[in-house]
Amino acid sequence: MIRELSDRPSSFVHLRVHSAYSMAEGALKIPDLAQLCVKGLMPAIALTDTRNMFGALEFSKTCVAAGVQPIVGCQISVRREDLQKGQTPNGRLAEPDQLALLVQNEQGYGNLIKLVSSAFLKTDSGETPQVCWTDLANHSDGLIALTSGPSGTLGRLLIEEQKSKAEEKISQLKKIYPGRLYVELMRHGLQTEQLIEGALIDLAYAHSIPLVATNECFFSDEGMYTAHDALICIAEKSFISMGNRRRLTPHHRFKTAQEMSDLFSDIPEAVKNTLVVAQRCAFKVDERAPILPKSPKTGDRTEDEALFEMAGAGLDKRLEDLVYREGMTREEKAAAAKPYRERLGYELEMIGKTGFPGYFMIVADFIQWAKSQGIPVGPGRGSGAGSLVAWALTITDIDPLRFGLLFERFLNPERVSIPDFDIDFCQERRDEVIRYVQSEYGSDRVAQIITFGKLQARAVLRGVGRVLEIPLGYVDKICKMIPNNPANPLSLIDAISAEPDLQNLRDSDDSVRQLLDISLKLEGLYAHASTHAAGVVIGDRPLDELVPLYRDPNSDMPVTQFNMKWVEQAGLVKFDFLGLKTLTVLERATELLRKRGIEVDLSKVPLDDTETFAMLTRADTAGVFQLESSGMRDVLRKLRPDVFEDIIAVVAL
Repeated sequence: MIRELSDRPSSFVHLRVHSAYSMAEGALKIPDLAQLCVKGLMPAIALTDTRNMFGALEFSKTCVAAGVQPIVGCQISVRREDLQKGQTPNGRLAEPDQLALLVQNEQGYGNLIKLVSSAFLKTDSGETPQVCWTDLANHSDGLIALTSGPSGTLGRLLIEEQKSKAEEKISQLKKIYPGRLYVELMRHGLQTEQLIEGALIDLAYAHSIPLVATNECFFSDEGMYTAHDALICIAEKSFISMGNRRRLTPHHRFKTAQEMSDLFSDIPEAVKNTLVVAQRCAFKVDERAPILPKSPKTGDRTEDEALFEMAGAGLDKRLEDLVYREGMTREEKAAAAKPYRERLGYELEMIGKTGFPGYFMIVADFIQWAKSQGIPVGPGRGSGAGSLVAWALTITDIDPLRFGLLFERFLNPERVSIPDFDIDFCQERRDEVIRYVQSEYGSDRVAQIITFGKLQARAVLRGVGRVLEIPLGYVDKICKMIPNNPANPLSLIDAISAEPDLQNLRDSDDSVRQLLDISLKLEGLYAHASTHAAGVVIGDRPLDELVPLYRDPNSDMPVTQFNMKWVEQAGLVKFDFLGLKTLTVLERATELLRKRGIEVDLSKVPLDDTETFAMLTRADTAGVFQLESSGMRDVLRKLRPDVFEDIIAVVAL
């Protein structure tokens, strides 16, 4: 790809960029990053976020769309071998050394995924996610290594005046990355960089290792420096006014090629080598078609055959239990069954054509298991309730023909997308179902999905207000001027435009002007990573062969490093395992009634109970799923429902 762009007059490529995915540290959004390259006529760029690959797929797609060559990489942490359990003599945890790795090819991408995943999954709780030197040696093919300046192993040893140890480590790195190691020179104006630069150059020349000039980019330009400094303070719970805290410099920005050429004019080879590195990297993360494992219920049959047999048998049982009436003749049963069998045949044909019989088999497997264990499962929600195949497999308990529900809303052959059942489990026993899935498909093939929390308007104001040491009560007063709508949060710029009092405060108070100016620059950046409430992916192979993995400190289960949008584009299919408190309440209610000798079958509750409709008309719906909000209660009072179809209409609103 770089050859196609070689006519661009750029003498330098950034190889050490931290995007907003370098959580609460980077302030460069990926779309903005691509545009900075276009504006600066840079043909390529490397993403080396701190210890993660959260943005690898988004970065690849965005850069390619902008005509820029993406170089996927990561700044990983490497365990120090000179310390016992990573601790200094005083017992404190030592910061691991850094190493930047860039992907050359598909094999390198697989190795980087392994390293980054291992760092999160195998590092003890409380430690910085890191790998050991053995890990580096075992997963080095297809990767280019940059020594990472003062924060790398060589840099640290030279700062500590351990030159002989530095000689040993550069030889070790050279062996791990033969012909793929570069000694990295940085000039951000830091004393440590100046202290070791001469020794780094001597080491490089002595071992015939090329030099490369880099500039760690965390923000776009000097105008962003103060805001980025505030971001670091937010992350580290410090204040702008504090002297002894982590600081970067205005030089940690996205410098132009000319600035970098001028900065390293005395070592032009180090600048030219950035282009050489870019030319050696020829990989981008591509989308994959959906990948599904084989359901254990398939046996020796094809998935199509298994689904056809299971759905047919399931429909026969549903018809016997719920459709046929006592005393019906064979002819009457055949007439009643005809529309069901025709619909089943149509759906099975569409499912086969679109390639998703395996999806239905997998969902049916874990739902049937949950029901066999007495775990409450929701009757069906969303467009999936329109599938007769799902009803036949007991994935749902809603007869789509009875209620006129459309299959095409769930799976449309004219607009094929991955099916997505909204599945609710008893909140207290949801984890049992996930453990079953892990036992059936392999714990290394099942993971939850990451989600990223952003600095929204009120949150960013409170964070910036704290680091600027503006009184909390004053910041709260300002925050209350921002409309609070979690479902559709208002941006800070829109809130300022719509609120005259906020504009007056900004114009009359310099501290408020500074607060708003910094907050506007930081709004929308990622603040933290957590686990999606419901999403689970199941692979046909160990997931660290497909996507990088992460571990939420609050969970033992692996989590994908790509969020919901990007994990599906990476080929993994999402399954919803939502814990619903309502199902737990219903289960307890039926248990209490059973102790009093009253048996209630929730699947056979009548839909024409007059007392229930009277309760709904009174809007006495506390704890009633989807009908308990103030807006829904208001609609119920006005509509005064007296048939089940009215309730469907209300929920559809």
